Amino acid sequence: MRKKVNWAALVIALVLTAVGGQGFAADKNPSVSPVLDRIMAKKELVVGTAASMPPLNMKAKDGQFIGMEMDLARIFALGMEVKLTVKPMPFNELLPALKAGKVDMVLSAMTMTPTRNFKVAFVCPYFASGKSLLTKTENVESVNEIKKMNSPDKVLVALKGSTSQSFVEKMIPKAKLVLADDYDRAVAMVRNGQALAMVADYPICMVSVYRYPDAKLSTPDKPFSYEPIGVALPPNDPLLINWVQNFLGALEKDGDLKVLEDRWFKSTGWVSLLP
Repeated sequence: MRKKVNWAALVIALVLTAVGGQGFAADKNPSVSPVLDRIMAKKELVVGTAASMPPLNMKAKDGQFIGMEMDLARIFALGMEVKLTVKPMPFNELLPALKAGKVDMVLSAMTMTPTRNFKVAFVCPYFASGKSLLTKTENVESVNEIKKMNSPDKVLVALKGSTSQSFVEKMIPKAKLVLADDYDRAVAMVRNGQALAMVADYPICMVSVYRYPDAKLSTPDKPFSYEPIGVALPPNDPLLINWVQNFLGALEKDGDLKVLEDRWFKSTGWVSLLP
């Protein structure tokens, strides 16, 4: 004869086991905001950036990191009442550094793409950009339409690991694509004729025209696409995400974001600060 199961006793045992497990976990006191706790404990906000994307982020002659995003980083640090540490690195190393906890956030002209958003959290956008081209003025006619560039004899350069690389691979697949670790190298390739054009965000192209007036460079007036730029944050820290979201919202409502944008995009006085 089959033994009768005491269901009531079984349920009680399972509940006690679950409660006991929760109590054990609670004893470990895991933080719901590990990155923010780390920032406040160290009294230091570590921001990752490429430091090569003017006027959003760049390194000046004196070694200081400047640009609209670097101003934002300083404002964040002031709001947290901690010191700011900027960690420059190649663009394609920024998200791995964020994931590894080497930086607390990324401010580096980073487009909020769905693919990236699977891995990290994004806040805002605080700036809108789009894909554009940098080429010599004499070559403008050969790059004013995407179909004109979609040929094996056209050499294009883009930043490694960027949405510009993805844009070329998807929209201009027949062109020869060369990848650069930073924009200084990419612009140099256009200037010395190694590449017909650099594909990059519109601000990068625009600033390059101002930065090298003797090179006779040009960029189209309007970008080919729309790209929202946001703050990349660790996905496991809801309080930090909420803090940045609310802080940026206040800056936008007060008009401070517009002031920062005008400072870096409607004036070229900072160009003389670059190496």
